[in-house]
Amino acid sequence: MSQIVLKYFEKEGGEFISPLSVFSTKVKKVKAILFDWDGVFNDGYKAGNEGSLFSEVDAMGTNLMRYALWRINGVVPVSAIITGENNPAALQLANRESFHAVYSKAKNKAKIFTTFCETHNFAPSEVLFFFDDVLDLEVARQCGARILIARKSNVMFNQFTKKSEFTDYATTNDGGHHAVREGCELIIGLLNQFDEVVKERMVFSDNYQQYLADRKKIETIHVEG
Repeated sequence: MSQIVLKYFEKEGGEFISPLSVFSTKVKKVKAILFDWDGVFNDGYKAGNEGSLFSEVDAMGTNLMRYALWRINGVVPVSAIITGENNPAALQLANRESFHAVYSKAKNKAKIFTTFCETHNFAPSEVLFFFDDVLDLEVARQCGARILIARKSNVMFNQFTKKSEFTDYATTNDGGHHAVREGCELIIGLLNQFDEVVKERMVFSDNYQQYLADRKKIETIHVEG
């Protein structure tokens, strides 16, 4: 199945930096998901104090991916957003989707990442990270599975990230064109869960409803600085 997934994503322009077997092994160890915000869920443009927004297409992707991991592990994966700025939409999404935390105004993301791991008692190697820029690299270096939200404009940065082996996969889409959804579907595919996840969500199965009940128990915390 993994080879079929590779074929699908490479055909669309996605780039596997790590060998497929290595990346698949990393993905199977994932217990937590961490998302950067600006340039990941959006194109990075700001609108006054409103911050940058998100897409329902990406939001659905995060939900399906978390459900896939729930089906395997029996628990909702710890999920959080880490952003260097104050983005109200990030908190809105996290509250609605029952993420565990939002870390805003995070100037030292590596320090916050250490706290994140210690708080939830898992190793950095068990974290999947969606990221896009320089401020994220020290976290990406430590995480087990990494998805770079690539932009054609970041020519040198993209090459640096790849040659430094700070990512396992580089998306063909950028943050303004649903790259999060691309990454989420890739993870679900590598977990060999895609068909089952879609079918159960489609009919709102009992299994999916139990996942939602478990998700609803999560209280989202907001940490600044």
